[in-house]
Amino acid sequence: MRILELPEPHAGPGQVRIKVAAADVNSADVVSRSGYVNKLSPGSFPQSDAYVIGWDAAGVIDEVGDGVRAELAVGTDALALVVPILTLGAQAEYVVAPAESVVRAPRGVELTAASTLLMSGLSARQALKLLEVAPGATVAVIGAAGTVGGYAVQLAKAAGLTVIADAAERDRDLVIALGADHVVPRGDDFADAVRRLRPDGVDGLIDTAQLTGAAATVVRDGGVAAGLRPLAGSSSWADSTTDRGVRWRIVNVTTDMDDTSALTELCEQAESGVLTLRVAATFAAERAKEAHALIEAGGVRGRPVLVF
Repeated sequence: MRILELPEPHAGPGQVRIKVAAADVNSADVVSRSGYVNKLSPGSFPQSDAYVIGWDAAGVIDEVGDGVRAELAVGTDALALVVPILTLGAQAEYVVAPAESVVRAPRGVELTAASTLLMSGLSARQALKLLEVAPGATVAVIGAAGTVGGYAVQLAKAAGLTVIADAAERDRDLVIALGADHVVPRGDDFADAVRRLRPDGVDGLIDTAQLTGAAATVVRDGGVAAGLRPLAGSSSWADSTTDRGVRWRIVNVTTDMDDTSALTELCEQAESGVLTLRVAATFAAERAKEAHALIEAGGVRGRPVLVF
């Protein structure tokens, strides 16, 4: 990874340019750099000498194209969610994005923290939606101390669900503070601990730690498990079904990133305290390699953030 000098981008019709103050680094960036996404979806990374990574940008709008809604005025603090194709990623000094994927930043929240919201929050929101459960149902969350997992716990509680979450001993207090109704040990004893609480299985499972097939054993017959990647050994993003009728569904934020109402609601939930934004560490752009190494090592509580 290195600093690139690229032509300055400008907002066209239906677009907004943001002078970036902060851009988070998340697990999707590791997946992109590893080539995993391109393996599953050839063409995601066209041949190029330069790529800009990153999905989340937070900063100040400094250019607006024609046809953009009035609230996205020059000088507005805003968040953008972008697909990092070629040099269009968020970890840059300036980011141009479709207006549908740009929303006003949460009021009272520093832009550094706000940069951790949209990608992970939308992932958690979509995972919960994929479960197709009603208020009063019970869901389990694996990886609850992580960023997506933590948002999933909080969104599930806001939706009136009972939450069983995993945690290592060092993260137990954190996961309780996020709102989990029951906290069970992280690791090999997870499934047995959940089944002791719900002998017939939970109504749905959100797995942010990629335990995949083994994790689905805690779901009742005919229930749904949602993960951030395909099941181990799978070569596609297609849904799959186990022998008990448990459906494994895969989060894909690219299908929702132009859902302005969903992005706006996430910002409102951050403003109101429904969602807790966590920054693990900040890095100058010149130290991007260190930020990426931190997230790739795993076990990070919150997101590393590049500041510009």
